[in-house]
Amino acid sequence: MQTDKFKLVDEINLLAIDYGTKNVGLAMFCCGKDTIPSAYQTLDFESNKRLIVELIRIVKREEIAIVVLGVPLLLDGQETSMTKKVLEFSRSLKKELSKYNVELALQDETLSSFEAKDRMKNSPLFNFKVNEKKIDELAAAIILESFLKKNPPCK
Repeated sequence: MQTDKFKLVDEINLLAIDYGTKNVGLAMFCCGKDTIPSAYQTLDFESNKRLIVELIRIVKREEIAIVVLGVPLLLDGQETSMTKKVLEFSRSLKKELSKYNVELALQDETLSSFEAKDRMKNSPLFNFKVNEKKIDELAAAIILESFLKKNPPCK
């Protein structure tokens, strides 16, 4: 989905978003420091406006250079009603991020929540159980992993 290439750097902070109308999962990655993306936090969704305010606060605090937003698609690549909501949100978010010279990248997030549940069931980190409170942030980490495979920004 992402076609833009990013300049290779030694150190850059990335934030991934698994957008939802109940919960929003976040994950982070820093080139030169991290080996894999890590779950960061889950936010309660109230409104797009409130979410953007919170995301800008995090972007400034964590010195984020690239925000990766997961876009849900069907397995055949077709859009859903949720796809339309995410794309609408992306336009507002991109406008706000541009004020801070932060790039927004879109990444296909097909099956990321399913994969997050599967990883939890197979991981001692989660006692081999699905932790509903952590699914969205783990899904965001999976979204960021997919983005980094296709768009490696690190030297």
